[in-house]
Amino acid sequence: MSQQKEQAQLIEQVGFGLEERLKLSPLASRIYTLLILSSYEGLTFDDIRETLNASKSATSVNVNVLMQLNYVASYTKPGDRKRYFKLAKYSQVVSLETELQKIDIEMEMVEKINTYNKKYHSDKFVDENTLGNIFEAYLLEKQKLLEGVINKMKHFRESEKQ
Repeated sequence: MSQQKEQAQLIEQVGFGLEERLKLSPLASRIYTLLILSSYEGLTFDDIRETLNASKSATSVNVNVLMQLNYVASYTKPGDRKRYFKLAKYSQVVSLETELQKIDIEMEMVEKINTYNKKYHSDKFVDENTLGNIFEAYLLEKQKLLEGVINKMKHFRESEKQ
């Protein structure tokens, strides 16, 4: 299989997953995936538009959305009027921090449910292995893991050459 075909398949597969996970539009998720699969140099606006066969307007809107979300950054090269787009330095960290916020919200909901059930349905709390407690423990482990990964990624990015 050629690199272009393999890239096109990955853009569709990974793009669909990112669309769901990050709540992005289909085109924004495919642009983000394309940049993940590109070199550190990044791509020009026209490279992105042509590879994804998208209109100038749609490409522009979605690139701007990705830049506002801090997933994508742009830069210019001396003597070259074109703008280049690449993954923002902390794009993965931003994504994981969003996941961490979702866990915090979920933890709050589970705590409220557990408090309510303890108060009004104490029979559910005969021992410590209630479903609510098991799920709360799972969320705590997931939260700790995410926090550790975020810290490692930040440290890695800070030590990286510019």
